[in-house]
Amino acid sequence: MHPIASLSYIIFPSLLKLKRKPNPFLWSIIFLILVGCSDKGAQQFQMPPPEVDVISATPQDFPLTKDYVGRLSPYRSADARARVAGVVLQKSYKEGDIVQKGDLLFQIDSEPFEAALNANTAALAQAEATYTNNKIAAERARKLVTKGFVTEADLDNAEANERTAAAAVEEAKANVHTAQISLGYTKVVAPITGRADRQQVTEGALVGQLDATLLTTVDQIDPLYANFTVSITEMEQMRRAKSEEATISKLGDVTVQITLPSKNIYPELGIVDFSASRVNPSTGAVDLRATVPNVDYHLLPGTYVTLKADLGTLHNTFLIPQEAVLRDGSGAYVMVVDQEKKVVRHNVIAERMHQGSWLITGGLNTNDQVIVSGLQKIQPGISVNPVPWKVNNNQSTDNSSN
Repeated sequence: MHPIASLSYIIFPSLLKLKRKPNPFLWSIIFLILVGCSDKGAQQFQMPPPEVDVISATPQDFPLTKDYVGRLSPYRSADARARVAGVVLQKSYKEGDIVQKGDLLFQIDSEPFEAALNANTAALAQAEATYTNNKIAAERARKLVTKGFVTEADLDNAEANERTAAAAVEEAKANVHTAQISLGYTKVVAPITGRADRQQVTEGALVGQLDATLLTTVDQIDPLYANFTVSITEMEQMRRAKSEEATISKLGDVTVQITLPSKNIYPELGIVDFSASRVNPSTGAVDLRATVPNVDYHLLPGTYVTLKADLGTLHNTFLIPQEAVLRDGSGAYVMVVDQEKKVVRHNVIAERMHQGSWLITGGLNTNDQVIVSGLQKIQPGISVNPVPWKVNNNQSTDNSSN
């Protein structure tokens, strides 16, 4: 039986048997006895401070990475078009194959252009013969005018004919060159090295009548471009980042890691080589571009991918186990044991997850004792008994899998 109950059981019946009113001094003694027994009982049943597992917050540098959605596009893309009018006689490539610059793709009927070249070549020969004759006549007139056998007017006419014939020769040469170009256009060749797309016309089609008919497209896909956008708000945040908080890499030093739609990580890293100087009015963001190697042609243009961009380095960053970070309407927070071994709440900035831990970029100080285990039995202001936190095997396995 509790000491207080036992004492009451003895004292109070005795008081009830008294015929007269008890002395006030006696009441005082009884009150002191009861209070002393109550304090002794409370001290005897006082609970010890709850035990909690803690870790010491240790600052470290950590890569500043951001995830973006991007789309792959060819490094270069060139159209193979019919630049002269004619009938397509032959397709000389296999759709989807890699072609080299200058490889024949289509053959357009060349006979009309060969005939035109022959005609212009003959006209050139005639112009050259006329020029030779006029040149001889002009030289003869220049010799005879000094002897008085021809007049100055005759000399002027001879020299004028010489100049006219010379101009006709140049015009005939230009016509021959034009005919050679047109004849060369009957062979439609690959403008660049890359993968040739499907044909847009078939053999026997009449092309190049009103415009340069598209025959096929050749895309250079090694390397590829990965295009993505960064919001102007995020750009401003990175520009305002202080040197002690973060170091932002230069444009040519920013790398991206590609995650394919199948969730597989592409082994080659890309390099950001372009950042637009203005905001895209249709998206309200800044366009960026990375160059990605594609030696085995594993990546295809038009694919949507996830880009993890390594933008620099975060300083004074803490990795805190996931179970230590709590959330409520005010945001993320952790419980910390202060120097008096009392629980204090710290609101924190939880940047993102990394291998089962939260990346904390604000709200913690070096060597803060963060409570990891035992959170369900504490609240701010109470005293606790902190002990070092030990990762068990199950937690290690979960963290490694994350």
